[in-house]
Amino acid sequence: MEGNATHHIASFFLVGIPGLENFHCWIGIPVCLLFVLTLLGNSIIITTVKLEPSLHQPMYFFLCMLAINDVCLTCSATLKMLGIFWFDAHWIDFDVCLTQMFFIHTLCIMESAILVAMAFDRFVAICIPLRYASILTTPMVIKIGLVGLSRAILMIMPCPVFIKRLLYYTKYVINHAYCEHMAVVKVASANTYVNRIYGILVAFSVAVFDIMLIATSYIKILQAVFQLSSQKARSKALGTCAAHVCTILAFYTPALFSFLTHRFGKNVSPSVHIIFAILYLLVSPTVNPLVYGVKTKQIRDRVLGLFFLRRFLNTKKH
Repeated sequence: MEGNATHHIASFFLVGIPGLENFHCWIGIPVCLLFVLTLLGNSIIITTVKLEPSLHQPMYFFLCMLAINDVCLTCSATLKMLGIFWFDAHWIDFDVCLTQMFFIHTLCIMESAILVAMAFDRFVAICIPLRYASILTTPMVIKIGLVGLSRAILMIMPCPVFIKRLLYYTKYVINHAYCEHMAVVKVASANTYVNRIYGILVAFSVAVFDIMLIATSYIKILQAVFQLSSQKARSKALGTCAAHVCTILAFYTPALFSFLTHRFGKNVSPSVHIIFAILYLLVSPTVNPLVYGVKTKQIRDRVLGLFFLRRFLNTKKH
């Protein structure tokens, strides 16, 4: 696996989950199930919002962004993982590995930005409802999406560039199921101080900045909600936020655990690290459409309506 000109390796060998190699074929089953549920659930969300005129609102445009982002994120990681688990397709080309790493980390930062945008949407809707239509116009929603995407690309672009400058001579085995930044950096035969510091700064700055914005939005929302005189109005306002809070917890909880154990959990088994890293990429995209499908009346009614309409038409045919 050596390149002739520079004697740098041409490919990496992704182990999968170290210590659990004998169970890879079984681990692939829940991974595949989560993958299928993610594709199905998010496709239903996107289709429902597109077909239902009453859902053509900023909140649901952000939800569609989240669904598209989740599908892309899941596809970028899961297809290679299933190749490893089921077909022993462990080898991955150097540049393909860097491309996968770029997409996974960019989409994770984009996911965080969308969650901030959704918190802002709820803040405007509940705290300054009279200005909602004038602030969150369709062009503004598009601009927010583009700013989030630009931030993600600009923050992650240096990672593959820095890795390209590292020397990879003999080590080519990556103890991971996908090309995660720190896992790729660890096998370099060079000083990786800059890569490590930059990786920590990006993860820390995104998490702190985004969580602070979300927390600020929800403190303001709760203050506004508890000032409402009507119990019904309070329940309705809190109900619209419940789905978003579930989404935030589903995304940040495994992310925070994975980050902390990776940096400080010296006694934590590598297999536990990697299982949480996989859950971080798969759980949130699977949970999001289920949460919004259950909590959002318009989506729930539309999906049930389509389901029962089909059953009714099938019954009439027979």
